Amino acid sequence: MAFRLKLAPSPSHINFMRWRHVGFLASALLTTLSLVLVLTLGLNLGIDLKGGLMIEARTQTSPDLGAMRAAIAALDLGEVGLQQFGGERDVLIRLPQQPGGEAAQQELAQQVKDALQAAVGQVEYRRVEFVGPQVSKELIVDGALALSLAIAAMLGYIWIRFEWQFGIGTTLALVFDAVTTLGLFSLLQLEFNLPIIAAILTTIGYSMNDKVVIFDRVRENLRKYRAMELSALLDHSINDTLARTVNTSFTTLIAVLALLFFGGDVLREFNLAMTWGVFIGTFSSMYIAAPTLLYLELNRGSAQATGAATPVPATR
Repeated sequence: MAFRLKLAPSPSHINFMRWRHVGFLASALLTTLSLVLVLTLGLNLGIDLKGGLMIEARTQTSPDLGAMRAAIAALDLGEVGLQQFGGERDVLIRLPQQPGGEAAQQELAQQVKDALQAAVGQVEYRRVEFVGPQVSKELIVDGALALSLAIAAMLGYIWIRFEWQFGIGTTLALVFDAVTTLGLFSLLQLEFNLPIIAAILTTIGYSMNDKVVIFDRVRENLRKYRAMELSALLDHSINDTLARTVNTSFTTLIAVLALLFFGGDVLREFNLAMTWGVFIGTFSSMYIAAPTLLYLELNRGSAQATGAATPVPATR
């Protein structure tokens, strides 16, 4: 006998729109709080976004981080970041950018190597990276531009495929997804670098797909239930696709959480952003994108006439 795991009731009859005001208010508060956190605490930018020197070292025995930190601090180079990661003998060293060009940074790296050798003995250096200020500035601008263009492209796609109310709802939801991720990283002061920007872009795509599935069902139901109240129709559409949404989220989380817990420190921040994105993307579909159609008074006749419906079967 085949065993089928049901993560959501099918069919379901949950009244999502009953809580739309609470959900919308909670979204606004989370967005505002995230912006406040970013503006006050700031983001813990990685070397690739703020410039500086990063050294990946491997000691002969279990590293004495205290001795290593003291040896580097004696060089008076500013705030020093030491983090044990990967194997038991691996240490990641981060140093702020020092005055001078690349030659000065190479000299700095050699000073650090000499100080560590004197403090803890023989050390193997597996990677030494230097990112200059101009490069880091360009990376920040390019990353912000990539996020903005991605959201703008999503707005255009939804606007053309559906109606402008769908586009506005999706844009608000995607901005919410991105801003709250920034707020989470600011609150926890986790390192924010280029892979995190890639994670945000990935979760925006994931969130977008979830919204398109729901909107396809909304448009189909607009033709099928012409006399149904819009709030009831939105509830019906979300419930129709709920099993698919839960199953997709669950299977995605299995992979992401496996990497989060077993992928090591190098992948920790990236997978945390992905995990957060799965949860927050699903929430924004139900309590930002869908309720916006009510708040903006969707023109039912125009939405019914826009394009051909794309049937999306509910997962049973």
